[in-house]
Amino acid sequence: MKPLHIAEACNPEWVSVPLVGWKMSEALKNQLPGSHLVTQIRNKVAITNAGWEANKDFTAIDSEVVARLMWRISSLLRGGKGKGWTTVTAFNMPSYLYFEHLFWKQFQYALKNKEYNLVHRITPLSPTSPSPIAKKCAKIDVPFIWGPINGGVPWPKDFDKARRKEKEWLSYARDAYKLVPGYHSTREYASAIIVGSLDTLKQMPDKYHEKCIYIPENAVDIERFSEPIDRDEVELPLRIAFLGRLVPYKGADMLLEAATPLIRQGKVIVDIIGDGPEIKPLLEYVRQEKLEDGVQFAGWLAHTEVQKRLKKSDVFAFPSIREFGGGVVLEAMALGLVPIIVDYAGPSELVTENTGFKVPLSNRENIIRGIRNLLEQLSEEPNDLRTMGKAARLRVINKFSWEIKAKQIVEVYHWALGTINHKPNFEII
Repeated sequence: MKPLHIAEACNPEWVSVPLVGWKMSEALKNQLPGSHLVTQIRNKVAITNAGWEANKDFTAIDSEVVARLMWRISSLLRGGKGKGWTTVTAFNMPSYLYFEHLFWKQFQYALKNKEYNLVHRITPLSPTSPSPIAKKCAKIDVPFIWGPINGGVPWPKDFDKARRKEKEWLSYARDAYKLVPGYHSTREYASAIIVGSLDTLKQMPDKYHEKCIYIPENAVDIERFSEPIDRDEVELPLRIAFLGRLVPYKGADMLLEAATPLIRQGKVIVDIIGDGPEIKPLLEYVRQEKLEDGVQFAGWLAHTEVQKRLKKSDVFAFPSIREFGGGVVLEAMALGLVPIIVDYAGPSELVTENTGFKVPLSNRENIIRGIRNLLEQLSEEPNDLRTMGKAARLRVINKFSWEIKAKQIVEVYHWALGTINHKPNFEII
């Protein structure tokens, strides 16, 4: 099996989508040494530094003439760093389409000559970005695999203020992407569609469900998160960690407000790991409420440093109200931290009743109350945290390593190529 992997965003030195693109490409390369990665030129140095050889293991396509222009325009319109991701996604679309045009120009003859027998688009993850080459691949009898695709989680109706703070103006008209040329052809001509969340599956028209396979978007590098909590007892004050971009929808402000009375009582310490436009309001809240002794701000940490900081805590509180994937939740679970999440979208699909806690999605006040009740309960009866933490780590190891995900995707390849007859179905939840 010799697949071509398209991962326009793919970088071992970055986080979020580029890191997903890299880890998935790397894991698939380990499973299928004959695979070849095609990525964007901005990733070339980092991938070379990771030990891959240009033009042998991967090809870097220079689409900067369009990519640079689209990035500048979206940066002007998005309303601040870390905000307006719907705008960024919209303006990435023409950039990606140009990249895919260059891909086809360079690799169409190799595909026609069967030098590669399958094409898999790994990134972009957004289902709003079509792939015109799906139809072109079908014409030359080369299976096209699409995914994991993930995104488009509806904004909760009680958080429209956060939506505006995020500068998500385009999200009000997000369904317009269904009018984009290539929307139906990508879905029609894909041999298999890997959906990264149940919400994304719901968005898929029913007639395409027969080719959809559910595999959660995120996984964990078990080697990077290999040193779980080694403390047998849970000592007070209870240590609560938050990790993520400090933007309105991630909910760090709700965590601090929920924890405020317990911080004053000396029952919990909150560790905020990350940076972003909400850092100033958070610092001001801590100052006004005189919580300096119970709140720590780590700032932005390199991904390689996250394990050391996270494992100092006992609980991972991540009250994001609109999270597509939730990779940080898996990383915390891999270290034995017990997650507290909002029961909505990506994280809700990762956490079970014996591995963490889910706060019902509601308005801001009810979510804060729910988190506070849990923190009070855990600070009074922390003994079960280690048992739950071990179960959380075991769940990640058994279901969410990149190696396991790569093996699942290879099974999808076999189904698309017709070497197995049964449609893969992976028990995740």
